[in-house]
Amino acid sequence: QITFGSIFLGNVPVYEEVNRCAGHIVGYKGCIRDFQVNNKELFIIDEALGGRNIENCNVPICDYHPCRNGGTCTSDKENWFCECPKLYSGKLCQFTTCDENPCGNGATCFPKSRQDAVCLCPYGRSGILCSDAINISQPSFSGTDVFGYTSFLAYSTIPNITFYYEFRVKFQLANHHSALQDNLIFFTGQKGQGLNGDDFLVLGLRNGRVVYSYNLGSGTATISSKPLDLTLSIHVIHLGRYLQKGWLKVDDHKNKTVASPGRLVGLNVFSQFYLGGYYEYIPELLPNGSRFKNGFQGCIFDVQVRTSMNQEFKSPGTPEGHPNSGRSVGQCKDSPCSLIKCRNGGKCIESGSTVYCDCPTGWKGAFCTETVSVCEPEHNPPHLCKQGGTCVPLPDGYTCHCPLGTTGTYCEQG
Repeated sequence: QITFGSIFLGNVPVYEEVNRCAGHIVGYKGCIRDFQVNNKELFIIDEALGGRNIENCNVPICDYHPCRNGGTCTSDKENWFCECPKLYSGKLCQFTTCDENPCGNGATCFPKSRQDAVCLCPYGRSGILCSDAINISQPSFSGTDVFGYTSFLAYSTIPNITFYYEFRVKFQLANHHSALQDNLIFFTGQKGQGLNGDDFLVLGLRNGRVVYSYNLGSGTATISSKPLDLTLSIHVIHLGRYLQKGWLKVDDHKNKTVASPGRLVGLNVFSQFYLGGYYEYIPELLPNGSRFKNGFQGCIFDVQVRTSMNQEFKSPGTPEGHPNSGRSVGQCKDSPCSLIKCRNGGKCIESGSTVYCDCPTGWKGAFCTETVSVCEPEHNPPHLCKQGGTCVPLPDGYTCHCPLGTTGTYCEQG
């Protein structure tokens, strides 16, 4: 009998007796763990039509560390599977949503789930995929989002700031609670440049007050304003420094002054000028005394600076008023959610110019229009396949393809 279309693993049975008589050992000796044909995985035991002299591999697969991206391999002599960390999937934890980045125009892709991504839009862009151009004259910032990123603008280094500077800033708060707790307004500086480790200049909000700090390399000077008058819709700040002496004026409060400790008189900073937040918001990596836990929440506008008493005030940036980069910054009083329609009970979430649909249980996709398969990790309730069994969806449910050495409806039996 001749069978067409069969695939043999290890040896061809019709020649077995001939080879044995001739004294030759023909055929593979070892372990075959995964078998694919045209990118389709075949289950060696479940789909085999027959076999002989087959036994389990005796080298635990976990000795080969197959799991990627921090996955944990679990095995005994017969079975193995990868327990994947959050946001990774696949047999080897090899897949993540942003591998095939759907975001455009240099957006930051963040995997909202194993199936869906959120596009954190760069400066001047908005929309689900950051494909819409927006004009920003009064930038709005949304603080730290649920993914741990802040909205921010980054301008080129302000020149000639060493011995003298003055800033004028206006801002409007998004709310009177979280926006006043521990929020950055602007920052420039770096860790480890001064004699005492840090040179920086920072302005922020803490417990309802404006806080202005600087370090020239020999210690931090700090001025805190009186509590803000929350009946005002727009707040105005004027601050400056000449050598060691600094001053701060907020709204109609009296001018407050401070002098930095030590003998150093120059501010040596080489970093960009950050407004509203940072590119990577990790406060522990910033200089001591400059740390604010969250980015700004609200609108910051009319930012101006001069580095000499004889100069005119100018907007930061090169060319003037133009940031080098930014993320999730919108136009004040505009809502990107007004242009987005989430389906099937999805809720529109906006973070500056970044916008996405937060889908209810059972739905996924950019607009919550796709159903979650019974075999997907987000399905509620989850599938019941055990011990590394592969869930395969069916029209009326699912079945479990069991790994070698297991059986049962859910691969629960050895």
